Amino acid sequence: MDIKVTDNPDKARFEIAVDGQLAGFALYHLRGNQIAFTHTETDDQFRGHGLAGQLVRSALDTARERHLTVLPYCPFVKSWIASHPDYQDLVSPDHR
Repeated sequence: MDIKVTDNPDKARFEIAVDGQLAGFALYHLRGNQIAFTHTETDDQFRGHGLAGQLVRSALDTARERHLTVLPYCPFVKSWIASHPDYQDLVSPDHR
């Protein structure tokens, strides 16, 4: 199974594809040095395989590389960060 996460800035989302088929996405709003994640969705046929977690990890790694502050408005992103303390430094202190 070939899994690939890419940033699609034209649609303001990170996308995860499995064997070339879109499996899910994480919507964001980018403003200055902040990236606000607003919604994460996985297609029904791909749920239960940990893809949403892989998607969020990759999106947050990209945010770190770009020196962006993360605003986790999406409940999934917020809970994922809460359970992965090594990513909490990306979140603005007033959004932790």
